[in-house]
Amino acid sequence: MKIYPIESGNFKLDGGAMFGVVPKSLWQKTNPADENNMISMSMRCMLIEDGDRLILVDTGLGSKQPDKFFSYYYLFGDFSLEKSLASLGFHKNDITDVFLTHLHFDHCGGAIQHNKTKTGYEPAFPNARFWSNKNHWNWAVNPNPREKASFLKENILPIQESGQLNFVEENGENQLGFDVIYVDGHTEKQMLPKLQYKGKTLVFMADLLPTTGHIPLPYVMGYDTRPLLTLKEKEQFLNEAADNEYVLFLEHDAYHPLCTVQHTEKGVRLKDVFTFNEVFG
Repeated sequence: MKIYPIESGNFKLDGGAMFGVVPKSLWQKTNPADENNMISMSMRCMLIEDGDRLILVDTGLGSKQPDKFFSYYYLFGDFSLEKSLASLGFHKNDITDVFLTHLHFDHCGGAIQHNKTKTGYEPAFPNARFWSNKNHWNWAVNPNPREKASFLKENILPIQESGQLNFVEENGENQLGFDVIYVDGHTEKQMLPKLQYKGKTLVFMADLLPTTGHIPLPYVMGYDTRPLLTLKEKEQFLNEAADNEYVLFLEHDAYHPLCTVQHTEKGVRLKDVFTFNEVFG
């Protein structure tokens, strides 16, 4: 097995929304804001090469939305999913499986693209199976008013219409070769891949832990549907991660791809940050 970080692009979100009730005087120490109160975020995906399977975890924003939509998110940098795959010698046609941690637009937007005539949509990975779970899929296609702006029909429904949609069974055997942690505070049944790799436990954190700045328990996003549940899920997971020296793969941290955590007198806190090559060569 080989694992690669895939940089699909950078964007910005409102710092206050990203940290909920935590005052800016505290969160800006780790996540400095610009003049518009926006903080830098990555959309770092993960590619798993395992035998004849090439599994992509999340897909970033994609490129099919109108310019007005992208203007809200201040895209910056030269990263793209296609460039990152090409740098490793891969093409989107090579992907056998696309695992979507959840269906918010910044995690699944790249799964669907315009067709050649731009009259409709088609899967960006024509040879892949797309993986969600039934509870989250139903949550996304029948969105609550709070999340409706994050669940875009053009990102979601074409997956089902393509016939390439598959569901991970929550209590069944996972066909993808890794464990899945389910968390419900951010959105219903978000899935976090947990892998054994080169003697370490690697967990893809998605939106349970967006950045290293979110490690203290009260630092919960305003986007979360059940913030008190997120707090409980974070506490349980971070204690487990500190106990077992997990390596955490950070999807949204623009500066730190990987980190570890440790127990302190103030609770679990950041231990070290790494690039992918520093840990896994």
